[in-house]
Amino acid sequence: MKKFAFAAICAAIATSSFLSAAEPLKTVPTLDVSRYLGRWYEVARFQHSFEKTLVGATAEYSLREDGKIAVLNSGFKISLDGRYRSVKAVAWVPDPAKPGAIKVKFFGLFPSDYLVIGLDAENYQWAVVGNNTRKYLWFLSRTPEISDELLEKMKVIAQAQGYDLSGLYLVPQKAR
Repeated sequence: MKKFAFAAICAAIATSSFLSAAEPLKTVPTLDVSRYLGRWYEVARFQHSFEKTLVGATAEYSLREDGKIAVLNSGFKISLDGRYRSVKAVAWVPDPAKPGAIKVKFFGLFPSDYLVIGLDAENYQWAVVGNNTRKYLWFLSRTPEISDELLEKMKVIAQAQGYDLSGLYLVPQKAR
């Protein structure tokens, strides 16, 4: 029964992007994967069961030998002094003509959309990532803290793409 429930949840997450009535997100027109690699801090996000107890969350991207991207998402359970948790995934750009539309696969299961809708194209210091259902949203930064002005800029980008930010959670962070 537990296996069935887990499979049903995974299938629902994987297919949720196909069931959205909202207009697809507009991804950034250019994205240099080599510049996107490295550590990103989650400075804000929508809360979900797989992340709701994590603070100090980061995503670390590195290039694999096969050209795909190794993903390591991590954080601390409940408090910044809590138990360290991590999960690995693989990501790739399926269509080079749409470099901001990335696919990511956790646990070898179904791929999910990782849509870069905002990016500091000059310095790669911040990014806004979501999916077409508007149920997932992350504000990422190369630093654990950002200015109020940058936070507002990221909010404007998300709202322009149809996001309701009433559920936006500011993630407590610490430098690593």
